[in-house]
Amino acid sequence: MDWLAEVAKSEKKHISNLLYIFCTDSFLLDINQRYLNHDTLTDIITFPYNNNPIESEIYVSLERVFENADTFSQGHKLYELARVLVHGLLHMCGYSDNSEEGKRTMRAKESHYLVTIFPAGF
Repeated sequence: MDWLAEVAKSEKKHISNLLYIFCTDSFLLDINQRYLNHDTLTDIITFPYNNNPIESEIYVSLERVFENADTFSQGHKLYELARVLVHGLLHMCGYSDNSEEGKRTMRAKESHYLVTIFPAGF
C-alpha cells in the first residue's frame, strides 16, 4: 500500500512493518475486552510495537467499518475503509483521539490525506 507509505512520509515517519488484520465485530470485541478492558464495539484497534520506523498490528472490523459507512452516509464503503486505515496509521504517527480536540485533529488529518491521495474521490 504505497499510499500509506506516502502518508507516513508526510508525517516524517517510515513504515517498517505494518500489518492490517481484517476481522469481525465479535473478534475485535474479544480483543477490546481482553487487552484493553473495554466492553464496546470498535472499528479499529492499533497495537504499536515501534513508532519510527513504524511497526504495528492494526485490527479492523470490516463489519463495523461498513456499518459506519451506512450510518454516517459515507456513500462508499471503500472510502470509510480507507479512512480507518489512515486513522490507524495516524495513531502510529503519534496522534490520539482520546479528547475532543484530538478527535478533531485526527478527522482533519484523515480528510486531508484522503483528499490528497484520492483527489478524484471514489
